[in-house]
Amino acid sequence: MKGRRFLILLSAGLVCAAGCGGSSAGSGSQRNVLPVTVSAAPVSGYVNGLFTSITVCVPGTTNCQTIDSVLVDTGSEGLRVLSSASGGQLSLALPQQKDGNGDPIVDCNPFVDGYTWGPVQLADVKMGDEEARSVPIQVIGDPSFASVPESCSGSGGPSENTLQTLGTYAILGVGPFAQDCGSICAESPTALNTENPGNVYYVCPASGCQSAAVAVDAQVQNPVALLPTDNNGVVIDLSSVSSDGAPSVTGNLFFGIGTLPNNELGSATVLPIDPDTLTFTTLYLGKAYDMSFIDSGSNAIYFLNSGTANMPDCPTPNDQFYCPDSIANFTATNRGTNGATSSATFSVASTDTLLASQSNVAFDDLAGPTGSSPPYYFDWGLPFFYGRKVFSALAGATAPGGKTPYFAY
Repeated sequence: MKGRRFLILLSAGLVCAAGCGGSSAGSGSQRNVLPVTVSAAPVSGYVNGLFTSITVCVPGTTNCQTIDSVLVDTGSEGLRVLSSASGGQLSLALPQQKDGNGDPIVDCNPFVDGYTWGPVQLADVKMGDEEARSVPIQVIGDPSFASVPESCSGSGGPSENTLQTLGTYAILGVGPFAQDCGSICAESPTALNTENPGNVYYVCPASGCQSAAVAVDAQVQNPVALLPTDNNGVVIDLSSVSSDGAPSVTGNLFFGIGTLPNNELGSATVLPIDPDTLTFTTLYLGKAYDMSFIDSGSNAIYFLNSGTANMPDCPTPNDQFYCPDSIANFTATNRGTNGATSSATFSVASTDTLLASQSNVAFDDLAGPTGSSPPYYFDWGLPFFYGRKVFSALAGATAPGGKTPYFAY
């Protein structure tokens, strides 16, 4: 089984889309609910994937298409959809996003475990009863842009431009940034990613693709930031799961924080995060891991290495995960940039034992190592979300709980 970590840690100055503050509505409204489920992925062997369905339309028309098995990812920003040519479901002819010279804009998006390449195109994005209009999205594997520049393909990690390599038909990035890069990509043709240094945006005239600075509003946008209401963040609310796992887990993605009764903060502890890296500090056994984050797109809790965690890695092919002899229990403390803290308890079971049940795909005790080289961090992946309400507030937005961006649980 392949470990999936979709977080993109890109240092950027963020610009919040217009209308990115909180809103109000009647208590009976449920417009902001998008059902989600942890269920079997389109590609076998991929567990702990949080999926939903959305509808994509040619802007301003009823020419629409529903995309299923869309991965919900709090660790990235923007909608990224596989074209039909790459094994995906999208077959609509969407208008191409272009620069001031009329040249097509293309995105090379680096994730922790690979990259996606494809043009930026415009779509109306319907998420449940909420709709964001004329959203710049990435269409992965569009055959019109089949040639990938070496400065993209060599930026770190393998290509994830097909269904087999991406593991999902689309990624709905609802993380705390309003764009996938921000002002750094508007100021320079080269943006540096913490895990995968390389170019992010390109323009592709007939003579070939070249790295380019791209205006903030022309970049791939977080659809939540473009909603007319409920646009200051998201809440993921998942049912709990037993230590043996489950064949599926249901829950909801709520748009907005403090805009309706179903997305109120309540007693959740707010942990402000670094506005450039979206990270906070995890304290464990007297050490501070300053580059930690919460990421629903990671299918495990990734932390430390086998020596520091005092548990063995699994044998191949599951060597990206831990395989302790018995279930191990841990407690760590997460600390926000304002000093606020919240404890986090979690368990780690043998991945080989968990996967012995072919029917289960949802596990709250799946974990793996981050590696033996810095930066050191805790990646609080999907197991962290089971049985919790987890809030993610957009940078630059107005939300209850204090200055954004933040995570809360």
